[in-house]
Amino acid sequence: MSEALDPQQAAAAEVTVEQIRALCGASTPHFAMQLRNRILRLIEGLPEEHPARREGELEIARLEQIGFDGEIRGRQADPGMEPLASVNDPDKR
Repeated sequence: MSEALDPQQAAAAEVTVEQIRALCGASTPHFAMQLRNRILRLIEGLPEEHPARREGELEIARLEQIGFDGEIRGRQADPGMEPLASVNDPDKR
């Protein structure tokens, strides 16, 4: 995934909540930091009360969490299986 903005989004007159949600709809830990950077560029310069900025800040926090901690999907591990190490847990690297 590129960190470059979509030319149509870059040319848009105003950033919308829908644009932020479209970027983050299928976010994964693997691409979380690239998405975070794209959102940062989209919302920079927007006033703090702007709905797209608020949505972007919420998504940035979520993306940072899954980017560093990963995310849990599916069922719990089978007995005896160790979970994969998190980049935030140096004891499990």
